[in-house]
Amino acid sequence: MKTLFERIRDREIPAEFVHEDDLCFAIRDISPQAPTHVLVIPRTPLPRLAEATPEQAALLGHLLLTAGHLAEDLGISKSGFRIVINNGPDAGEAVPHLHVHLLGGRALGWPPG
Repeated sequence: MKTLFERIRDREIPAEFVHEDDLCFAIRDISPQAPTHVLVIPRTPLPRLAEATPEQAALLGHLLLTAGHLAEDLGISKSGFRIVINNGPDAGEAVPHLHVHLLGGRALGWPPG
């Protein structure tokens, strides 16, 4: 059975795409927690960060670099942005398909959550 993000990747569920490449895609979050809230999602499912292997290091780096480039493209890099990866139910993981939240466009409080 496909994850929600695989269904979005395959255009079975509509989404607002802001980036696509061979390794990942990025969409606007449907329930944004900041003025800019984008999800950077690997094309190949990886359930969560804790299950990543050393062979996936390049993919993980690509996701972070893509988020950084998107922050620049979306105009939030100078004022600041936050990257969040939820891992497991206590962290708020809702979809078992690793994804990077890129949040910005307003002051973000600390501690989060």
